[in-house]
Amino acid sequence: MSHPAMIFAAGLGTRMGELTRDRPKPLLEVLGRPLIGRTLDLAREAGVPRVVVNTHAHAAMLAAHLAKTAPDALISHEPELLETGGGLRRALPLLAADTVFTLNTDVIWSKPNPLQLLLRAWNPARMDALLCLIPLEATRTHRGHGDFSRAENGSLERRGGAATAPFVYGGAQLIRAEAAAVFPEGHFSLNAIWDRLIEAGRLHGVVHPGPWIDVGRPEGLAEAETFLGRQDRVRQCS
Repeated sequence: MSHPAMIFAAGLGTRMGELTRDRPKPLLEVLGRPLIGRTLDLAREAGVPRVVVNTHAHAAMLAAHLAKTAPDALISHEPELLETGGGLRRALPLLAADTVFTLNTDVIWSKPNPLQLLLRAWNPARMDALLCLIPLEATRTHRGHGDFSRAENGSLERRGGAATAPFVYGGAQLIRAEAAAVFPEGHFSLNAIWDRLIEAGRLHGVVHPGPWIDVGRPEGLAEAETFLGRQDRVRQCS
């Protein structure tokens, strides 16, 4: 059986400017389909048995959309933003599992499905969290300089003071619930969890070949539409 999934959808979407003035970022569309719909597609394809979505900005609008398109999804509403780690910590009772996926909505993946990739690589004897990584050169519209380096055994280290790192966190992971549960409830980032796991040698990564598109800014939406439109034309011709 697969693991439940936490979908992060509570952010303010400020980098999108006017596009998120009257709607949450997960409801922005790429080729007529909301970003959260594409994220839910990944979960369904991977056989995820239960999905929890956190909400904050334009929460009623997002809840109404989910009621129509994903009525089985559970909502973890955050009156005050808790960031990624705090959001996961708050949702643990709804996820009700020892190990869970987490997914960002503001990215577009190519094949293979990142959740299936994580599931195949998961080794609980060595890992407390497994991140899906993208080679820096396979990212599109991403402005960062890489997040992690990866050892031969898959364990991760931060970029630290280096100018660049080979891999970017793609926005999908498989993580033990206990790794979040040891933190007190409140506002904190997944980075706090990961730093603790790096010290213990328990943070690992699996590499997705890409391409991968960061849609956290308006130019990412345009790039995603171009990429997915090209993919559709290739499928139609094959």
